[in-house]
Amino acid sequence: MAVAYMEPARPMVNIPQLLAAVDLGSNSFRLIVGRVEETDAGSQIYPVDALREPVRLAAGLSKDKMLDRASQVRGWEALKRFGERLRDFHPDHVRAVATNTLRIAKNAREFLGEAEKALGFPIEVIAGREEARLIYAGAAHSVPASPGKRLVVDIGGGSTEFIIGSHYTPIRMESLYIGCVSHSRTFFPTGNVDEYTMRQAELAATREIQIISADYRQTGWDQAIGSSGTARALAELVEANGFNDVGVTHGISRGGLERLKRALVKAENVNRLKLAALKADRVPVLAGGLAIMIAVFDELGVDYVDTTDGALRLGVLYDLLGRSQHEDMRAVTVEGFMRRYGVDRAQAARIGELAVRFYEQLREPDAERRAECRMFLNWAASLHEIGLSISHSAYHKHSAYIASNADMPGFSRTDQARLAALVLGHAGKLGKLSQARDVEWPLLFCLRLAALLCRRRADVGLPDIAVANGPSGYEVRLPGAWVANNPLTDYSLVQEAAEWEKIGIPYRVVYTGES
Repeated sequence: MAVAYMEPARPMVNIPQLLAAVDLGSNSFRLIVGRVEETDAGSQIYPVDALREPVRLAAGLSKDKMLDRASQVRGWEALKRFGERLRDFHPDHVRAVATNTLRIAKNAREFLGEAEKALGFPIEVIAGREEARLIYAGAAHSVPASPGKRLVVDIGGGSTEFIIGSHYTPIRMESLYIGCVSHSRTFFPTGNVDEYTMRQAELAATREIQIISADYRQTGWDQAIGSSGTARALAELVEANGFNDVGVTHGISRGGLERLKRALVKAENVNRLKLAALKADRVPVLAGGLAIMIAVFDELGVDYVDTTDGALRLGVLYDLLGRSQHEDMRAVTVEGFMRRYGVDRAQAARIGELAVRFYEQLREPDAERRAECRMFLNWAASLHEIGLSISHSAYHKHSAYIASNADMPGFSRTDQARLAALVLGHAGKLGKLSQARDVEWPLLFCLRLAALLCRRRADVGLPDIAVANGPSGYEVRLPGAWVANNPLTDYSLVQEAAEWEKIGIPYRVVYTGES
């Protein structure tokens, strides 16, 4: 299974207008509950409750990328509190996402298993560009409409996302491995700050931003926005202490950053800094976040940044709303991949429809997963041949590689692993999957059988085929007379049964007396 923890079925709660998002960031864990209101112009989400826990998960990441026990416990305890707040929510109304630290931690799976139990809902680890897409969605929905392009910068605990977009559509998205927690640990481990160390921290961030700066400058923007924690904390400090340039009453100016930097260097240690609006939980990550923001201003030529609280978690809410209204970004992505790789749409539809027909006959203990499983079967059928664009030989391996590693907006890493396992396993030997964790055998059974029966790539008309699953494996029942007229199918079914038997899963093919 793609997710280690499966929440038991719950009754639908009579609060469908409420959605919740949980953001497991590298610095803070956040929960937001939003109320959906329908207007003549479309759906709008209004935050009604929020929780924030300064877990500092990235601070517990060792040099060999292992999360220490203390940071894991802090995370689990925070999620237990979030879980109490979400206890009455239907699973379809909650989405939890994890970002950079859990993307890179080698023991992330161990942490996530307990985390999902604490929260009571599955947790998706999202890729950097998917994080950037969701950040832009949140920021774009939380600032006034603007006719031009926006640059959105989100300095997180372990990564910084850069997005240029227009209205609600991102144009460029990048995620760089610089964050306020990781940068503070590297350059200011004891909190000491001086001119030289600050300059080294700025240069290190600048070198990372240089990778994208030329393309971003060429694309251009009319408004720069800093989203979420670090940007808001810096804005509050320069505003409250009068550090901003003359005439700038809110947001962050270039001069404001320089004056804050001088105050920090003068204090010599972040723990001795005495400034209005300086919150205790921001002190350990202030110097690193400031160095990164200065590098953003210098390398991208920014003079002023407005700020917004709307970021990843608000973007997750809008993405969740889109899924509930059948505007799932994942479906848009699959459609784009089908166009890009020249998929045979008729064949994909045949296999997808047949696989779903088989799936509907299987016993599925978790009824709430049925709709989601049907979607994944159709998506796997739509993408199972994209590897043909590379080579016909072992094309299913190429298809799985693309599905696993490509930038797929809307899909979490868990989603992509789940999809790639289906695509890889739809043909060929099953032994390659017998030790994998992300394989959903009932779905794979349906997909493989559908692909086998659609080998002629034509609408030939199939007889009634019954399938079943249970403790004793899988069973396929089809008319013996029809099989007698289709010897290649007969041979292929025998080979398929043998392949499943090799991995210890019984597979019976029964020929009935029906004509």
